Amino acid sequence: MFDIVSGNTSRSWERLDAGGLLSHSFELEAKKQGMFYGAPAVITFRIPTKAALQEAYSTPILPLDVLAERPPEKKFDWRLLAKYGSQISVISIVVLFIYLILTPSKSSAAKASKKKR
Repeated sequence: MFDIVSGNTSRSWERLDAGGLLSHSFELEAKKQGMFYGAPAVITFRIPTKAALQEAYSTPILPLDVLAERPPEKKFDWRLLAKYGSQISVISIVVLFIYLILTPSKSSAAKASKKKR
């Protein structure tokens, strides 16, 4: 499904210090379109105190839709804003005005409580 463009799919290191990090990369080029389900990498290593080789697996690669033809994402539709923008702004101003009229201010509430005394 892939051609190797650069690098090597297999790599070995002489030694890895405790807490050390190593990385391995290579570049692939897809031959065909479709879903790719990759298997985890197999890591073979030897612990200095043991003679037998140990084997571990990397985190598996999530499925990739290689060379997928996706429809363009629908962004914000500016035509709706152009069509209904003026009505929305007028309604917003009216609602804000009504809210300001109906909501008592703190100073008028303080004056009303002084008058009651």
